[in-house]
Amino acid sequence: MQPRISCFKAYDIRGKIPEELDCELAYNIGRAFAKEIRPHTVVVGYDIRLESPDLANHLIKGLNYEGVNVINIGLCGTEEVYFQTFDKQSQNIGGGIMITASHNPKGFNGMKLVRGQSIPISGDSGLLEICNRVEELQNLTLTSDDFDRVKKGWTKDQNDKTKYISHLLGYINIDLIKPLKIIVNPGNGGAGLILKLLEKHLPFEFIYLNDDPDGNFPNGVPNPLLPENRLLTSEAVRFHKADMGIAWDGDFDRCFLFCENGEFIEGYYIVGLLAEAFLKKYPHEKIIHDPRLLWNTVDVVEKAGGQAIQNKTGHGFIKERMRFENAIYGGEMSAHHYFRDFAYCDSGMIPWLLVAELMSLTGKKLSQMVVERIEAFPCSGEINYNVENTSLVIEAIFKHFSPLNPKIDDTDGLSLEFSEWRFNIRPSNTESLLRLNVETRANKTLLRERVAEIEGVINSHLNVLYGKAA
Repeated sequence: MQPRISCFKAYDIRGKIPEELDCELAYNIGRAFAKEIRPHTVVVGYDIRLESPDLANHLIKGLNYEGVNVINIGLCGTEEVYFQTFDKQSQNIGGGIMITASHNPKGFNGMKLVRGQSIPISGDSGLLEICNRVEELQNLTLTSDDFDRVKKGWTKDQNDKTKYISHLLGYINIDLIKPLKIIVNPGNGGAGLILKLLEKHLPFEFIYLNDDPDGNFPNGVPNPLLPENRLLTSEAVRFHKADMGIAWDGDFDRCFLFCENGEFIEGYYIVGLLAEAFLKKYPHEKIIHDPRLLWNTVDVVEKAGGQAIQNKTGHGFIKERMRFENAIYGGEMSAHHYFRDFAYCDSGMIPWLLVAELMSLTGKKLSQMVVERIEAFPCSGEINYNVENTSLVIEAIFKHFSPLNPKIDDTDGLSLEFSEWRFNIRPSNTESLLRLNVETRANKTLLRERVAEIEGVINSHLNVLYGKAA
């Protein structure tokens, strides 16, 4: 059953401001969260978007009205809400809410919700019930005075990031880290604030690009998956002869890596790289991956003696499976990386720290660590198509390829597998897009041919192909 309020999605809240999400709705979400989850205290934080502080303020008022206490950590990244929620259990933390729309265009905002211990709240684990409670509350007429009624809970501002920074640094051996020159591009999101705190403890030379938090997005939406947004980082790596480049999305729960040649490294190959590193330290552990691109991950994990487990795409779904399996690490090709020691949550800071440590320990450049895997399993990267009826397109593609008797997997969208190539095509959970990923076994020519063939099917059946977004 799908929520009737349009900003409630499969695993978070996301919508246009103010058409789909406004301060009144934020207030009611706070009340509904309190009624459904019944927490004693909730951690609230918000990203750099212009309307985020107001949404957070009204969300907090709704929580307080229902008797819930709030620790307001202010401007932060999504992973900081996760950390403060699972780290502060002595304070009876029963949940966390982050105000963010991540990589969505300007004019969008949303929320990511977790229970105590940062257990995710998604469509099948409480989000629908919260939506139903919001619908009940929306039937009540509110005035501006209602938002300032007597509060039953308290709010405390707390902006100390010391324990969070110490936790991040605990994933690496600082004594073994070598000096590296790194281009860092927060994209005017919030990552720059954390980088400047980490920089004090690391032997790295950071060269900053677009590091001032600015919700006006003067240099474009912080989404490094867009090819046009990669150019600045890529050129800076080459110009400064840096060892690596890193870019983040707005709430920095994802990081995107560039090798010393300025080439963008698909998140798919970083999943394999980190999986192998974890399995060297923790043999026979479980690794969770998504179904969009998987051959490389499965090959790496099995050769390293681990167990690769496929799960539906989406941070809420991956986290739930991580907990169920007690997996050491999970990764999505979209650059979400999840860690057992981080309450099974995703972080955009831990992955690049681990990669920098690997570069120091092996003496290899980033390109050298992934080149063989890229050659063995070349991929298209995620290609986005703006179409009006995604189910129609998926059905047409299935009919086109079904006579070839592929192996079929409907874990997430449609995956068809052949002996030398496979693909996954699925509708976005947060945008009106159809997302395609194709991979082959060491055959780049075949890769190009199959991408073109699938695009031909899309064109012939809908004739609505507006271009690639990644």
